[in-house]
Amino acid sequence: MVVYLNGSFVEQSAARIPPDDRGFLFADGVYEVIRWYDGRLWEAEAHLARLRDGLLKTRIGYAGADELPRVGRELLERNGAPADRMRLYVQVTRGAAFRAHAFPDRATPPTVYADVAPMDTSSDELEHGIAVITTADQRWARCDIKSTSLLANVLANQLAVEAGAREAVMLKDGMVTEASHSSVFAVADGVVRTAPLSNLILAGITRRVVLDLCDELGVPTREFPLTEAELRNAGEVFLTGTSCEVMPVVRLDGSPVADGRPGAVTRRLQEVFAKRTRTGRTLF
Repeated sequence: MVVYLNGSFVEQSAARIPPDDRGFLFADGVYEVIRWYDGRLWEAEAHLARLRDGLLKTRIGYAGADELPRVGRELLERNGAPADRMRLYVQVTRGAAFRAHAFPDRATPPTVYADVAPMDTSSDELEHGIAVITTADQRWARCDIKSTSLLANVLANQLAVEAGAREAVMLKDGMVTEASHSSVFAVADGVVRTAPLSNLILAGITRRVVLDLCDELGVPTREFPLTEAELRNAGEVFLTGTSCEVMPVVRLDGSPVADGRPGAVTRRLQEVFAKRTRTGRTLF
């Protein structure tokens, strides 16, 4: 497989990152995952804007975000991959330098890595829904940054796997924040609810698209803290994300959500989301 590293396209087996890279030593970096649908790099500008925001907040000096769609296209071509149901992964770290907590010299170049791989959401899970568990949110206080520091997310997701579930929904002080790698929505009395944007959650791109779709459909929404009790009593629960799209949740901590089947609002959002991915306007 051909990957991109610091301006060059190389075989993955030949890609070399120094052991003193701050991404390896400190998880001092940010990343982004963008998906192709039918030749379109889905919501590319929104993803790149979030990457730029993360770079700004972490003070990592990288100004090449605008080139990443071109890099992604060349990676597809070099790997002979179709421009559909694929994902572009991009990671930018503060670069390689002597191990010290403070930032290295400003002249230290960032490490920029990218690759492509298939990404296709399970049609069976989209149709029948998934099981999730709840767990304590033990992450750091800057979850608005898409940081490569994901150990707490990894541990939470592993708990879900060991419980026979697909995802872990995280709770902080009795309130729902998000899942280990997706946003959480609940539907109660016809209103679609999700946590408001803050430093405690990532500004999910699919999250925003779904809220926009709700507005277009006339479905009321409320970005307001969701309690654990409200989650457990919701008529519908679903997750959103680049990898899971609009994913129904039918079991929560071993108990059914409502009647244990995907709800009508979730189904409608799945339908219009699928249509939107087929008719997106940005082509790279």
